[in-house]
Amino acid sequence: MIKNVQIIGAGAVGAAYAALLYDMDPGCISFIAAGDRMTRLRCEGIVVNGKSYAIPVLDAEAPHPTADLLIVAVKHYHLDQAVAAMKYSINSDTIIMSLMNGIDSEERIGAAYGAEKLLYAVVVGIDALRQGNRVAYTTQGKIFFGEKDRRGASRRVEQVRELFARAGINYVVPEDIIHDIWWKFMINVGINQASAVTGGNYGVFQRPGPARELMVAAMQEVIALAGKMGIALSEGDVEKWYAVLAGLGPEGKTSMLQDMEAGRKTEVEMLSGVVIALGRKYGIPVPVNEDLYRRITAAEKARDR
Repeated sequence: MIKNVQIIGAGAVGAAYAALLYDMDPGCISFIAAGDRMTRLRCEGIVVNGKSYAIPVLDAEAPHPTADLLIVAVKHYHLDQAVAAMKYSINSDTIIMSLMNGIDSEERIGAAYGAEKLLYAVVVGIDALRQGNRVAYTTQGKIFFGEKDRRGASRRVEQVRELFARAGINYVVPEDIIHDIWWKFMINVGINQASAVTGGNYGVFQRPGPARELMVAAMQEVIALAGKMGIALSEGDVEKWYAVLAGLGPEGKTSMLQDMEAGRKTEVEMLSGVVIALGRKYGIPVPVNEDLYRRITAAEKARDR
C-alpha cells in the first residue's frame, strides 16, 4: 500500500491532486521545494476551490523521508531543477510518475534515477485555473497511467490504482499509455498554442470557428509526425478530444494562456519547438507549428522588454 506521497510542483495540477490526497489522509502527502519557493509554500500554503491547505513542505536540499510515490508536476523548463530536487525522496521501491506536458520527461527522469522506477502518465481534461497560490477547477479530469511496455495491471499499477480510488482521483489504466501521452501532446500542441495566440478560453474552442480550425491544423501536424514514428494517432483521436473538450468549463483557460496573461514563461519550446525539430528530422512539413512558434516567442519577447 502507498502511504507516503510527495509532489514536486504546486501549480494547478500539483495543487489539485495534493488537495484530494490531503482530504483523504493529511499524513500521506507532502510537497518538495527549496529556497524561496519552500518558504512561500510553508507560509502561505495553497487554496484549492476556496479551501485552504497547510500541506507539509519538505526541504529538497536536506535529507528527508523517502516517498512510496513521487509525482512530478512542474513546467517543462523546471524539469532539470526537479530532477535534482528529488534526490532525497527516492529509495529502491519508489514509484515515480510525471504528470508533465510533453513527451520526454519520463526519459529524462529515468536517465537520472532508472527507467524502471517510472510509471508513464498523463493528465487529461482538468480545467484548473491558478492565480498565485490559489487554484480553482470545475472538472477534475483523469490521470491516465500504466507501464511503458504494456504489461497491464502490474503490482505497482495496482498500488497506484488503489491509492487513487481511496482519494477520489479519477483515473484510467489504458492498454497503450505511450499512445495516450502522444494524444495529450497532440492536444496541447493544438489548444494550448492556439489559445495563446487567440486569447480564447475553452468556450471559444467548443464551437466551430477560426480558433478551433487553428487548433485542429496544429494537431494534424502531430498526427503526421506520429505516423512516421510508428505511433497510431488518427483523426479519431481528434474526435476523442472533442468529447473531452465539451465537458470543460467554458470560462476555463489553458495553462499556456494563463502563463501568457500572468507574464510567465510558456512551454512553447516543448510544444511547437519539439514539433519543428521532429519535422526536420523526419522530413514532415509543419508550417502551422512554425507559425505558432514565431508568434508565441515574439509575444514573449515583446512582453518582456
